[in-house]
Amino acid sequence: MAVPKRKMSRSNTRSRRANWKATAVVTAACSQCKSPKLPHAACGVCGTYNGRQVIEV
Repeated sequence: MAVPKRKMSRSNTRSRRANWKATAVVTAACSQCKSPKLPHAACGVCGTYNGRQVIEV
């Protein structure tokens, strides 16, 4: 297992951690009601997926 020989400085640690960013949730428009929904998932508003009704809402 690799072990660092020297302590990493604060500036190096902070610059490395600065690249840990949260990304926004990707949404797609529903083909039936045009409301935003997660891709590859049934619409929570109208209950359709791939052009057919899959959930009773």
